[in-house]
Amino acid sequence: MSDRTVYPAETLSATSLMEMEDRHSSGGTTRRPVIMAQGSGCTVRDLEGREYLDLSSAQGWANIGHCHPTVTRAIEEQARCLVAQTESSYNPQRARWYAELAAILQEGFGESDRGALSKIHVCSSGTEAIEAAIKAARFFTRRPEIVACKRAFHGRTMGALSATWNPQYRQPFEPLVPGFRHIPYNEPAAVSEAVNENTAAVLVEPVQGEGGVHPASEEFLLALQKACRDKGALLVVDEIQTGFGRTARWFGGSHFIEAGFAPDMVAMGKSIGGGLPMGALAWRGGLGSLDAGTHGSTFGGNPLACAASRATFRVFREEKLVERAEGLGRFLLERLRSFRAPLLREVRGIGLIAGIELRQKVTPVLKELMQRGIWALPAGPTVLRLLPPLVISEEELDRGLRIVEEVLGGNPGR
Repeated sequence: MSDRTVYPAETLSATSLMEMEDRHSSGGTTRRPVIMAQGSGCTVRDLEGREYLDLSSAQGWANIGHCHPTVTRAIEEQARCLVAQTESSYNPQRARWYAELAAILQEGFGESDRGALSKIHVCSSGTEAIEAAIKAARFFTRRPEIVACKRAFHGRTMGALSATWNPQYRQPFEPLVPGFRHIPYNEPAAVSEAVNENTAAVLVEPVQGEGGVHPASEEFLLALQKACRDKGALLVVDEIQTGFGRTARWFGGSHFIEAGFAPDMVAMGKSIGGGLPMGALAWRGGLGSLDAGTHGSTFGGNPLACAASRATFRVFREEKLVERAEGLGRFLLERLRSFRAPLLREVRGIGLIAGIELRQKVTPVLKELMQRGIWALPAGPTVLRLLPPLVISEEELDRGLRIVEEVLGGNPGR
């Protein structure tokens, strides 16, 4: 890892700092007992100087790695000019960002009879993008109901949580927003009965990430689209984790456009901001616009985030990261499927998102990997999730996978 970024000297011990966070934090997020202080490329370093190969892309937002110099430079330049300014006036960074994102959406999804994905609401997170999708779908259709999928994860705010399936997330906060129902994922036969004249939208992930890394089938997505067209509902694709090269296309749903797949709305987040908080919802221009004052975001589309996002788009194009992810994704999945590890039950994935179904709980495996300098994620109680940055070298990826194979060949936590 490069030493170009110097973290300020810290006078408190790691233990004292962790105790300070525990004393004041909400408790809503589980923390690992490590203080991350620096990041560069695919490597992060803790306060004590230990390095970790980040095979999680920092929970999925670091598709271009940590502290990419192009993004860092754009943030520095914009921070000297104007940091925050709402959509109540125009801004050159935001104007150019709209146009650049619309071009990416055109490449990823093309046009439908409702036009291109040219209308965009910009916000500060993927969850906010889902909230916007729920509101926009109800606004455009004047209908109340939303259909989502079992095992789905769409966020933790009340509307997004109502679309999320896992009872662990839902039950402490019930009653949730009414009008939501869930259908089995990848079961086309269940679709037609669920979508009716009261359905405003169907919300679906091209790959269920938190739900265990389950890629959608073409048959299922096209069945959802047909049901929406037949009943006048809107098809909303959640690309928060699968967007921006993660599946070796601009978007996870882009794999199906040759079959005629054309969603009405696309929700984005995580890596769209290059590390700064950002989300966006795009919809087909033929649907029209929201009425003035019906929705907004104080920090959505602020010049700093737009500058970082535009720099991120440049990195994708200049370094050909979407194309790169295709070759690296093949390498990743072929290596995982070649493992002869006793703990491994099944490998699922596409591009650079992989889920390893284990024969035991995943937590001991995550702890052992962390001890060996590998940062990974769970995707449910028994699934190890890998989301390597798209800038990772084949050598780095191979080194990380050798450690994963060794850990899965052992007996961690038993």
